[in-house]
Amino acid sequence: MIIAVKRGTDAAELRDFTAFLENRGVRVHRSEGTSQTVLGLVGDTTGIDEEGLKAHHLVEKVIRVQEPYKRANRLFHPEDTRIDGTGPDGRDWHIGAGNLGIIAGPCSVEGQDQILETALAVQKAGARFLRGGAFKPRTSPYSFQGMGCKGLDLLVEAKKAAGLPLVTELMDIRQLELFDQVDIIQVGARNMQNFALLKELGRCRKPVLLKRGYACTITELLMAAEYLMAGGNDQIILCERGIRSFDNYTRNILDLSAVPALKRQSHLPVIVDPSHATGLAWMVPAMAKAAVAAGADGLIVEVHRDPERALCDGEQSITHKGFSSLMESLKKYAAIEGKCL
Repeated sequence: MIIAVKRGTDAAELRDFTAFLENRGVRVHRSEGTSQTVLGLVGDTTGIDEEGLKAHHLVEKVIRVQEPYKRANRLFHPEDTRIDGTGPDGRDWHIGAGNLGIIAGPCSVEGQDQILETALAVQKAGARFLRGGAFKPRTSPYSFQGMGCKGLDLLVEAKKAAGLPLVTELMDIRQLELFDQVDIIQVGARNMQNFALLKELGRCRKPVLLKRGYACTITELLMAAEYLMAGGNDQIILCERGIRSFDNYTRNILDLSAVPALKRQSHLPVIVDPSHATGLAWMVPAMAKAAVAAGADGLIVEVHRDPERALCDGEQSITHKGFSSLMESLKKYAAIEGKCL
């Protein structure tokens, strides 16, 4: 249930009204907009008299929420959410609400020289975040699984050298204590419905980049975000990374329609992964530009100094030069969309 409070409501009256609602067994999520306050009621609202609420002198409108996701629902939070932080260079960073966040780096860490060289290259080209995998979920048990803790240490070194906030994937909640210097924790497509992991990350206060499962609906993605938000973590970035289809020409099918759909249903920022979606490096620039044109709040792109020799997903990684060229193109698209790059 959503309650839109009348403009100009006194703060003391609002506190009393909130207490009145909570005494009826619901939790109240308060969202302050630029011109109006919205109260979201979470819990069993069947015992609350809707007509009585409509008659209350502080209430402008009451809306019943039909969707199963509540906190992630735009009705609960009409204005776009912006995820904020401060990078190792002391600069503030933002994703969402008009800020286009570009996350770039290799699929996996392969060595000190490799990750450092790529971190400096993507920073010079204009990326605002460094990505890289230390722990890698792979379909085959015989494939390269990442460098583990050593890889994480190398990522932190590269983060500091390039002055970029770090984005990397958490596969197991037992690894969380190792992620102190990670700025944004990535939950991969395979773990999108790992509800035990989501519950633990809900108690964490780090931003979470939540990737859509390759066979999951938009509602299922938003319900996964709801798990995180129900635990108290509202710093969520949704990521469209392609869904499974009958066509195997590309690795997955990039569902760009998910971008406006998610932004219509939710206030959370939405980014796109054109690398995993297509699995083909030559498609990445076109899909990246299309994603920005569709309204995405950012991109996560795989970049490697020598894709042919990459230990993981080299066929979908663009070169340092290719990424620099892409960034020049994206500046024009960002300007058209009215977003800060």
